[in-house]
Amino acid sequence: MLGLIDVGGGTRGAFGAGVLDRCLEEGITFDYLIGVSAGAANEASFLAGQKGRNLRFYDGYAFRKEYMSMRLMLKTRQYLDLDYIYSTLTNSDGEDPLDYDAMMDQDVEWEIVATDAVTGKAEYFPKQALKRDEYDVIKASCAVPGACRPYFVDGLPYFDGGIADPIPYERALEAGCDRLVVILTKPRTELRKAKSKDSRIAPLIRRKYPKVAKRLELRYLKYNLALEEVLKMEEEGKALVISPDDMVGMKTLKLDHKQVRALYKRGYDGAEKIKGFIESINSEESGEESFAEGGQR
Repeated sequence: MLGLIDVGGGTRGAFGAGVLDRCLEEGITFDYLIGVSAGAANEASFLAGQKGRNLRFYDGYAFRKEYMSMRLMLKTRQYLDLDYIYSTLTNSDGEDPLDYDAMMDQDVEWEIVATDAVTGKAEYFPKQALKRDEYDVIKASCAVPGACRPYFVDGLPYFDGGIADPIPYERALEAGCDRLVVILTKPRTELRKAKSKDSRIAPLIRRKYPKVAKRLELRYLKYNLALEEVLKMEEEGKALVISPDDMVGMKTLKLDHKQVRALYKRGYDGAEKIKGFIESINSEESGEESFAEGGQR
């Protein structure tokens, strides 16, 4: 069973958009998908079969002041308006609607990761949690502390899924996957995380959401442990990690048309490796079947 993990990464998610557009172009499919933050949004358009849609968001709509800006921060105390991007633009009557029917018709298990703002634990929402023109689960997965307030789903507050489960490989294995394609948005030489800005954001939410603040402070440790396991799986031929060879200057919420397109192109080109990975899986499985048939004679 082949699974796909897209960990997102803000506007760096343009890399994953390139990977998935190439998969659509090549007819590459997966048995299971799990998305974190922008990775969940990428996977929605992928399942809907809407090639190029994600790039329009990264290279177009993200630059609009209504979605992401200091002006918005001053007005609403949020740097991102998740309703604008995942409702105003995405709904059936929006400027760039998601093909809900096509997405839901896919016979693929799909989960979206969000962090429960009260417990600090990961919540894995199935695709059935999405309703037509109600994409609250994706918004919850994208609610970055410091840039957004928690997003409420069924009356409960949630933050970005990457806080509780930044690389949800264990969840994918529990779902039955024995092979994984993992999309990361930093070069291999920069994959391991330091405490960085997480420890600076944690105090901003500690009073109201202490367990999420604690998760933020320790996220780098959980991420690095998960990364080591995924890289070990890759050495064993059980996983394929796709990441850009360089960041082309991109950061999590940076807006630069040239850099967005360059990162998208790197993802598009990097997806070439998936075909070889799938071929190696098929070859291995064919060899096992032949051996089994020979043993029965």
